[in-house]
Amino acid sequence: MLKLFKTPKWHAYIFFLSLSLFSISQVHAQKDTLILKNKDKLIGDIKEMNKGVLTIETAYSDSDFQIKWKDVIYVSSDQTYLISLSNGRRINSQLQTKTKDSKTITLTQGNEIIETNITDVVYIKAIENNFISRLDASLSIGFNFSKTNNLTQFSVLSNLGYTADKWGFSAGYNSVRSNQDDVDETKRTDANIGAKYFMRHDWFALANASFLSNDEQLLKLRSSTQGGIGKYIVHSNRIYFATGTGLAWTNENYTDPTIDTKNSLEAFLSLELNMFDFDDISLYSKFVVYPSLTEKDRLRTDLNLNLKYDLPLDFFVQVGLTHNFDSKPIEGAAETDYVFQTTLGWELD
Repeated sequence: MLKLFKTPKWHAYIFFLSLSLFSISQVHAQKDTLILKNKDKLIGDIKEMNKGVLTIETAYSDSDFQIKWKDVIYVSSDQTYLISLSNGRRINSQLQTKTKDSKTITLTQGNEIIETNITDVVYIKAIENNFISRLDASLSIGFNFSKTNNLTQFSVLSNLGYTADKWGFSAGYNSVRSNQDDVDETKRTDANIGAKYFMRHDWFALANASFLSNDEQLLKLRSSTQGGIGKYIVHSNRIYFATGTGLAWTNENYTDPTIDTKNSLEAFLSLELNMFDFDDISLYSKFVVYPSLTEKDRLRTDLNLNLKYDLPLDFFVQVGLTHNFDSKPIEGAAETDYVFQTTLGWELD
């Protein structure tokens, strides 16, 4: 204590100023208010609302609360959020339930005041400058072993996403490897990377690149670069359903070195379904049709289907199906290839 009183005055000022700023920051971080249908009241820091689930951090719990958006009847926050509405509009605004009307949210963008039904708010993300706050990622791994023929199978499913104010980025990597006695190793790997630029009324421009290496179809590498336009047909707190169309340039290299590399121009039509907020179950499916514009009567299709069950602590169990069809494969290759994967994983939200 004697040392404290002998400390120069400016040291003491800095000490008390630091305490004050810390206290202010703590109050600021815990100023958002929620009221639920059962009249419970939560005060904390709203992080995001995605796929019908709102995440709020509070000072009185070590872990974040996750609450169904449909159970919220009042929200108030002075933070600025990136907000998406069911009509496709994206807004940077604070959140405030309209006085005496729990079904209406008031948003402010510049000088414009927007009043919308609370059910029309489909996405909320606190706007922060750090990269991690806008990142979503998941990784799941599966391993199977059978004593018969020493069969082993190892599989990986992974996804990465990033959301900005006007655009979104996504990437994925999936791989299956199987080994057994007296049989050559079989491998199947597919990867994708893409971006969307969001426009008015739920329209978006898209650019994607996909890659496939598949022993069953004798593909050393098929790479396809796509560009086009799409639209969300349904965009709610339970379902996203989108379609897209455009052109794709495809290059194919085969495992047989005597077969020439093939280039082709294709059109594409995609259907994408994302269902969530069905208790702990979610479903994602994407189906793409590629009619060739340079090869007569050739048609390709790609199907991805993932069913996920959420576990505590951001773990999950996932069952996946990937199916590829080619109406005109090279000689010796199969028209159809598919793989089932059962994996255990963890996600970053």
